[in-house]
Amino acid sequence: MYAWIWRKLPGPVWSKMALSIVLVAAIGSLLWYKVFPWATPLLPFDDVQVGDTSQIDPNSVDQNANPGPSASANPSPDPDASAPDTIPYSTTSNHPNPGGLAGDD
Repeated sequence: MYAWIWRKLPGPVWSKMALSIVLVAAIGSLLWYKVFPWATPLLPFDDVQVGDTSQIDPNSVDQNANPGPSASANPSPDPDASAPDTIPYSTTSNHPNPGGLAGDD
């Protein structure tokens, strides 16, 4: 296919080279600005689901509903009040903390 295109381009080698660069740029910009934006909604790359597949509409949740027995009656004004003081993993490496693994007694 590329040999056929090279033979069909007019002029000497330097002209064919310049025309082939223009042709590649035109095809690339056509794909980048027209074809890819058209095809993006059709591709499943952003269709990520983690956990339960059911979705809850945040607008349908009653904010005045009874929170249930597990929620505290007086929630803390600081959401970080119940957070641990130390992080249970290393922030400087990808190696997990060896303590607390299954089988450790």
